[in-house]
Parts: sequence; structure tokens; C-alpha cells
Amino acid sequence: MSPATAPSALSAPSATSAPSAPSARPRWQRALLLALLTLLPAGAVTACTSGDERPKVVVTTNILGDITRQVVGDEAEVTVLMKPNADPHSFGLSAVQAAELERADLVVYNGLGLEENVLRHVDNARQSGVATFEAGKAVDPLTFQVKGGGGPEEEAGQPDPHFWTDPDRVRKAADLIAGQVTEHVAGVDDAAVRARAARYDKRLAGLTTWMEKSFDRIPEERRALVTNHHVFGYLAERFGFRVVGAVIPSGTTLASPSSSDLRSFTEAMRKAGVRTVFADASRPKRLAEVLRKEMGGGVRVVELYSESLTAPGKGAGTYLQMMRANTTAMTEGLAEDSSGD
Repeated sequence: MSPATAPSALSAPSATSAPSAPSARPRWQRALLLALLTLLPAGAVTACTSGDERPKVVVTTNILGDITRQVVGDEAEVTVLMKPNADPHSFGLSAVQAAELERADLVVYNGLGLEENVLRHVDNARQSGVATFEAGKAVDPLTFQVKGGGGPEEEAGQPDPHFWTDPDRVRKAADLIAGQVTEHVAGVDDAAVRARAARYDKRLAGLTTWMEKSFDRIPEERRALVTNHHVFGYLAERFGFRVVGAVIPSGTTLASPSSSDLRSFTEAMRKAGVRTVFADASRPKRLAEVLRKEMGGGVRVVELYSESLTAPGKGAGTYLQMMRANTTAMTEGLAEDSSGD
């Protein structure tokens, strides 16, 4: 995708950007509820509420959680369900966390099948009348494509949930989240939320420009991505890379490669002249051992943060830090491949 066609953070929300259920409680009802609570005796109010009396936004993944916090600030309590370094494809909820979804004023989730063990709880919250927003569906999602050497054939044509690897789509998501908050969360300062969203949009636009300049260091013929699973399709489309293949021929980490998958994958690597594989930072050693066995050594595995943020100060504590770390690692890894020819 060229910059001219990149999604705009200021584009009007499409029909998919609306709350997922028409039964979401109207904002005036929430405002009325808050007004009624002020008439109750102090003891009754204390018994019914937690220590933080701000409106509540619950977010499923930690990447979306950071983006939402950047937009919301202190206007609402933002609860993120997924812990640092967790896998969105496999993390689950406790009973307490599931209950938090149904007490929220707004639930923000990635969707498109990403949070496989959490989506039923989101559905339950929606059925109870909580406003929900599926970010992945609202940002013009791509579909998985069959690639030579381990393409996800069973997933071809299915929506790819990993939209955050394209910062332009994150710009659109952040803008839409701000709109959802001002529409459905009573008690927030709409102007403050919009101002924070505008500031964050400028930082995201700066990230895109910096990524473009960084990737310009990589010769076009070397813009080939090999990953541990199919997660960088959006980045590839936005910045002019081609996806050679993935060790795990799937868009989810829950799948496993077969012997034939590995043979097809390593053959695709040889044909493309690629010796660098980008793997999630949680499991690079295991991947390196498999590839060295199949290709006879000489394969470098470069760690990336692909599915989750880290704890603060551990390399990718925010979305902006994650993308800058990944861009630097990819640029250096592929530039070294080029200089080694």
C-alpha cells in the first residue's frame, strides 16, 4: 500500500466501526444512572461501587490496551485483560476478569478471531447490553493469502487479525476508539479525549515516516520476510515487502508445522536467497534449532515483538516502542543479508 492510499485516521467511521450490538445501552441512560447514584445514601453508593468511580473501559489485548490508554488518559479507568508477554491466541480469563467485561461501559477488542478464548465472554457482555467495539473489523482488514512454502491454505481468504503491524491502520483504530469513548462512555470530557487522540495521531504519523526512512536502507530485492508464523502481512503490504513463508503455516501460534511444511518452507527460503528468520521473542531458540537442522546451519534468527507488548522497560512496553524495536531489528537483519552476498 502506498502512502497515498494508506487509511486516514480522520476518515469517517464505516458501518463496521459501530458498536457490535444494537442493544448497547444509550449514553443518556448511563448519564441518568450516574445522576441517580448521587441521590443514594453514601453508604449505599460505596457498597455498589469500587474504589475507582470513573467510567470503565475494558480492553482485551495489551497492544490495544496501550493504544486505548493513550487516547483515554485519566478520563476513564482502562482495564487490560491480557498480561505482558502473553499470547493473544491462547490467553484466557479468570471468573473475575469475565465479570469485569459485563460491568464495563465499553469493551474494546481486536476480533477477527484473534482472542480465541475470550471472544465468547465479549459476546456475553454484548448480550447484557455493554457497548463493544471490534477494532480489527473496522480498519479495512486484509485476508490471509496462500504463499509458497508453508502458506496457510486452510486460512486463505479469512481475515487477518494482525492489523497493528501497519501503523496507518492503528491511526484509524485510535481515532475510532476515541469516537466510541465519547459516544458510549458517560462522564468523560469529550474534548479532552479528542485532544489526546489528535496528539497520539501525530506520534503515529511520525512513526510511519520513520519506518519508511528506515526500510529505505533495505534493497528492494531483499525486502523478503520469513517469520515463525503469519503475522506481518499488513506491514508487508504497507511498506513493500514480500512474505516468503512461515515456519508455522498459520495465522495462529496454536498450530504446529509438519515435516512437509518444514521442507516446503526451507525450499522457499533457498529459492528466495533468504537466511534470516524473524521470530517472536518468546520462542527464538527452539525455532533456530529446527531451521539449522533443516538447512544445515547458517540461518540467523532475529527476535521481534509480534503478538504482545512486554512489561515496561523490557523492550516493548508501548506500541510505539514495539514498532520501533521491530523496525530496527528488521532493517539491520535484512541489510546484513544484503551486505553478506
